[in-house]
Amino acid sequence: MPIKIPDTLPAFEALQSEGVRVMTETVAIRQDIRPLQIGLLNLMPNKIKTEVQMARLVGASPLQVELSLIRVGGHKAKNTSEEHLLAFYQTWEEVKQRKFDGFIITGAPIELLGYEDVTYWNEMQQIFDWTATNVHSTLNVCWGAMAAAYHFHGVPKYTLKEKAFGVYRHQNLKPSSVYLNGFSDDFAIPVSRWTEVRRADIEKVPGLQILMESSEMGVCLVHEQACNRLYMFNHVEYDSTSLAEEYFRDVHAGVPIKMPHNYFPHNDPEIAPQNRWRSHAHLFFGNWINEIYQTTPYDLEEIGQERF
Repeated sequence: MPIKIPDTLPAFEALQSEGVRVMTETVAIRQDIRPLQIGLLNLMPNKIKTEVQMARLVGASPLQVELSLIRVGGHKAKNTSEEHLLAFYQTWEEVKQRKFDGFIITGAPIELLGYEDVTYWNEMQQIFDWTATNVHSTLNVCWGAMAAAYHFHGVPKYTLKEKAFGVYRHQNLKPSSVYLNGFSDDFAIPVSRWTEVRRADIEKVPGLQILMESSEMGVCLVHEQACNRLYMFNHVEYDSTSLAEEYFRDVHAGVPIKMPHNYFPHNDPEIAPQNRWRSHAHLFFGNWINEIYQTTPYDLEEIGQERF
């Protein structure tokens, strides 16, 4: 089944051009199927780019998925037009009475701030608590994952001496996990962050299980089974050119930055990078969507009740 998004959303044409099947409201109504309700809390500055990245992976599922775009109300976006936000987004306050089968919380370029110094931290705390009662399964990404681990379990983050930046080999630590079904033992994932969480702190928390790890970059993916919560600390959703765009942005701005590790062929930024993580990105999101489908209640209103 295709993904259901507004046909005027910029991501619609981008996904169609890539061969991702997308669906209009008219077609969706004809199908006597309850689509999976997936929410995307988009904290990234370039919201349109993130919409495409996430919708591409969610929409590759054979299941019908309806994607809702959500933003925090306590923060004014500087890099996305107000027209786009008004046309396609709802604030969390506007959707907090709803139930979702799945919910994605993205990263944000605020890693070096203390959590309590983030202007919308109070709202984020409310959102995290709300996911425990209104969401069947939550996927937290990068800063969103670090913030969730801190909010729920007090897991600290540590500032790195230099940016973790590039494509790094990761290991499959739990081949039996439903989220790693079909994964290789060793695979590449993009990394782009100034902070990290550490294995020792995660191991102190009962119920947290590390599924993916890099010998160089540390913990990548953690599963919390009791609440169907995933913490993805790296960027499996990135486009082929995402790291290049970050690199050239910093170079042009005069910001000290090393060339992304194991990314440009022959370390030559004039050569287009090759995507070596796309298949595992689709596997991961496909496994997540499938697990949601297998375990979520048919009646949305029953979501969250099984935990209390």
